Amino acid sequence: MDLDALTKHSAFHAKPDGLILQYGTAGFRTKAEHLDHVMFRMGLLAVLRSKQTKSTIGVMVTASHNPEEDNGVKLVDPLGEMLAPSWEEHATCLANAEDQNLQSVLMDISEKVAVNLHQDAFVVIGRDTRPSSEKLSQSVIDGVTVLGGQVHDYGLLTTPQLHYMVYCRNTSGQYGEATTEGYYEKLSKAFVELTGQAFCSGDDHRKLKVDCANGIGALKLGEMKPYFSQGLSVQLFNDGSGGKLNYFCGADFVKTHQKPPQGIEMKSSERCCSFDGDADRIVYYYQDVDGHFHLLDGDKIATLISSFLKELVLEIGESLNIGVVQTAYANGSSTRYLEEVVKVPVYCTKTGVKHLHHKAQEFDIGVYFEANGHGTVLFSKAAETKIKQLAKELEDKKSKAAKMLENVIDLFNQATGDAISDMLVIEAVLALKGLTIQQWDALYMDLPNRQLKVKVADRQVISTTDAERQAVKPPGLQEAINDLVKKYKLSRAFVRPSGTEDVVRVYAEADSQESADSLAYEVSLAVFQLAGGVGERPQSGF
Repeated sequence: MDLDALTKHSAFHAKPDGLILQYGTAGFRTKAEHLDHVMFRMGLLAVLRSKQTKSTIGVMVTASHNPEEDNGVKLVDPLGEMLAPSWEEHATCLANAEDQNLQSVLMDISEKVAVNLHQDAFVVIGRDTRPSSEKLSQSVIDGVTVLGGQVHDYGLLTTPQLHYMVYCRNTSGQYGEATTEGYYEKLSKAFVELTGQAFCSGDDHRKLKVDCANGIGALKLGEMKPYFSQGLSVQLFNDGSGGKLNYFCGADFVKTHQKPPQGIEMKSSERCCSFDGDADRIVYYYQDVDGHFHLLDGDKIATLISSFLKELVLEIGESLNIGVVQTAYANGSSTRYLEEVVKVPVYCTKTGVKHLHHKAQEFDIGVYFEANGHGTVLFSKAAETKIKQLAKELEDKKSKAAKMLENVIDLFNQATGDAISDMLVIEAVLALKGLTIQQWDALYMDLPNRQLKVKVADRQVISTTDAERQAVKPPGLQEAINDLVKKYKLSRAFVRPSGTEDVVRVYAEADSQESADSLAYEVSLAVFQLAGGVGERPQSGF
């Protein structure tokens, strides 16, 4: 390690006084002007991680669904998964080290994880379309090169595409070719094969309107359109040519506000969907003949895909176990539908993709979607091998179902949630089952719900258990919630501390919107009174 070069280069990426950041599920995120030193240091850390794992590591510069003036960075581990939790601590420690301590902190990390500093390192980098991303990417490159790492800058990519590139590079191309063309070809080939029979009936006019949040998804989906044009016609809105990233558009806006984005023309019963800023989330929606807006979120997506997979597994006659993973935010109606109608087991984890992804790996076929539209399907190696073997056999019905499952395996981004990949799977399932978006929506009716936030002096006064569904601290809060829930039909409520700010998030659902709103308000008041609320007391009426 050339410590003189490190000292010299780090001086160009000085840490602002007093700035403390925490590496979480989404990596680091804050105002772009505060991130230069963090980017440089994550370049350094990526080199150490690459040396330790003897693998290619990814660095993605993005702040996903955050406003355009924010930015962020996260590292991607060898199989396209999120950075290991123990390394999140190293990332936080390195980012917050004072400039004069940078060398010693770096050496401490190297010693703790037994990094062979003579090992080669290779890092790949991607970025979104934010005005600040190119310059911040260069800071990452500076960090990689000062420690002697090799770097490949992919430039503009969706976050899932970078995960895909890392996975490809560390499996010697077995997962796919580590280029954007390789990504487009792999997904499109699987989509066209899977939907081929559905379109033989002359239904060649399937159209979908896509809100791209004025982000990277517009650029990449635009490049990919010609690859699958024979099976699907997509029309792009909020494509970045005029509007601002994530401003009154994108999956997070649509899910949070329960209304369509600006900049999209919706006609009655047309299928529409929204990506978020880095294209790793997707939600669907439509407007009925009376002009009412209907949202099909991650819960609806999970039920559609799970029921399709269950049918195919039954057809091939193999005892592959399917599990669906949700969080406490999943609508109670979706959980009941999955357990009672689709008859697949449902598991609940803490909020955060890393928790869902980890649990989904326990099954032959693990389906996970957060209500916000982030999710994918994971196939175990044993299940994948068995399915591909069956697809080669001659027995018609079983072989056909296995071949379809093989296409599904290739369509899903096994590394992470991917809006483009998920969109193609959803479109394929709707075509094969002959479902309209209204019929999909009618599989079950969501229970009315309400989410609120309560400002508190210290979010750490709230402690939870049972996948965040029960409050352990402060004393008396869970008892108060239980008493309030008893007042309403088909109701439940839970509270959890935010991971990034001093607020407590409140979720409530009940048999009517009025009841859900009232329950959410009353639980918010209980939080305010028992958990050190600050500022204005929660107000009723939304």
